[in-house]
Amino acid sequence: MEVANIYAAWTAILFGFISGVYPGLLFYREGWLGGYSSWRRRVMRLGHISFFGIGFVNLAFALTVSHLHLTGQIVSVSSILFIVGQITMPLICYLSAAHERYRHLFFIPVASLVGAASLLVFAMCSTTGLCT
Repeated sequence: MEVANIYAAWTAILFGFISGVYPGLLFYREGWLGGYSSWRRRVMRLGHISFFGIGFVNLAFALTVSHLHLTGQIVSVSSILFIVGQITMPLICYLSAAHERYRHLFFIPVASLVGAASLLVFAMCSTTGLCT
């Protein structure tokens, strides 16, 4: 289970490096994508950094599950939701940069990640008994 999150994490980190190449070559241009504070440029930066940020969250999940020896259906669902968040956050960011109408889909990665973290905390509390 946590192996999938490790693969997702390192794949996302690789995509983070790759997705930074083109913007990194053009960031010095003041008017690029409408300027530094434009919607398109800000949401592209968010997509780029979300590869790394959620990738590290997936690594933290895998280490937590391994360290605490967490198992079960709740942990499996949490694993899947973290991967869904990993895929959909940068995807929706880049789609939103291309067409602003896609911004209405941000609930998908947000709900996935909030659900994943909530389930993980519940599994940790249930397993360790520290939350009682």
